[in-house]
Amino acid sequence: MPDPLERWLALREPVDATARSVSLTRMVADAISAAVAGPAHVLDLATGTGSNLRYLMDKLPASQRWLVVDRNPALLSQVAARTAAWAEARGGEVRADGNECVITGERLECRVEARVLDLGTLDNAEIFAGRHLVTASALLDLVSESWLRALAARCRAAGAAALFAISYDGRCSCSPSEPEDDMVQDLFNRHQLTDKGLGGPAAGPAAAQLAAQIFADVGYHVVSQKSDWELGPRDPDLQRQLIDGWAEASTAIAPGAASTIARWRDRRRAGGRGGRLHDGVVRRARGGSVRLPVRVPV
Repeated sequence: MPDPLERWLALREPVDATARSVSLTRMVADAISAAVAGPAHVLDLATGTGSNLRYLMDKLPASQRWLVVDRNPALLSQVAARTAAWAEARGGEVRADGNECVITGERLECRVEARVLDLGTLDNAEIFAGRHLVTASALLDLVSESWLRALAARCRAAGAAALFAISYDGRCSCSPSEPEDDMVQDLFNRHQLTDKGLGGPAAGPAAAQLAAQIFADVGYHVVSQKSDWELGPRDPDLQRQLIDGWAEASTAIAPGAASTIARWRDRRRAGGRGGRLHDGVVRRARGGSVRLPVRVPV
């Protein structure tokens, strides 16, 4: 039986990829191609099972060296196998060796090191050293303001470009509507502000805008774009998990409203089976590209 978190990540990976900004990705890839003569060195934070790696790999320069980090060893252990299936579907192959793997294709030679690391603090400067790109997906809304400031400082010291995608900004909408939609959204947004173990109370819906200002303050040129999810009848499993997640988080904030939230959840799940749920962004609202007004290091 697959782990629930692994199943969640697998369900959302193609939806994340569809929502992401192609122009932001191209902007970062072009900047690195222009500045880096050898392999592009990339740091991926909170990697999970490697969806950000798989999205970016064939869009960056052909020669790449990745360090992917996560505090969950079970998720990291899936990176090589999931990426092997991805590569084989594109005529490539993956060779695994311990905590490293090498992905090769027609125009790709990518070496990936996976490392278990608790990112509660960013006191390990070594993981940033020599990186041309620091990236993450679905992370910034879970971290604190102090964590974001430490991240910007680390990226600036390394001279790295940065790309952060799929950060929840507080917007969501469902069709057809239910009377409790606004209440559940408000409670969920309040839950997003609770401490997720990354430096204190999370920035939550304000994270994308806050990160943009923090990176600008340390000298980065920042570009942000929306990256909204849209879910419909073809996404029933993801809809159900999303609705259940909203209900669980909302109940944690307002246990006295548990029965009302449960009735909302049951009606919303039934609507997802037969109608259309349009989710604007839940956790997945904006992507941002940030780069120094100077060349990234070669």
